[in-house]
Amino acid sequence: MLMDFETFKSSLNDQAPHPNLSPALRALWHDARGDWHTAHELAQAQGDRDGAWVHAYLHRKEGDAANAAYWYRRAGQRASTLTTEAEWEALVRALLEQPG
Repeated sequence: MLMDFETFKSSLNDQAPHPNLSPALRALWHDARGDWHTAHELAQAQGDRDGAWVHAYLHRKEGDAANAAYWYRRAGQRASTLTTEAEWEALVRALLEQPG
């Protein structure tokens, strides 16, 4: 299923994320709805660089800079200097643009 950013954002009004989304995108969906713990579990479940990148963002958002730095390194990403809101959008856009 192809989804653009606006469709993803409007899906935040749905009862659940679209089932075809990756765990990393589902994590960001739950995070946007205020469910950090479910988001964290989903990011951990996706054991690749995308999951690590979302995992880094989540720890940065909670204020755990050291843990976030570890996960940014695992993701092969520089630690973000964006606001967490801007980083969330950048992550969603990047993950939606991936082929797959």
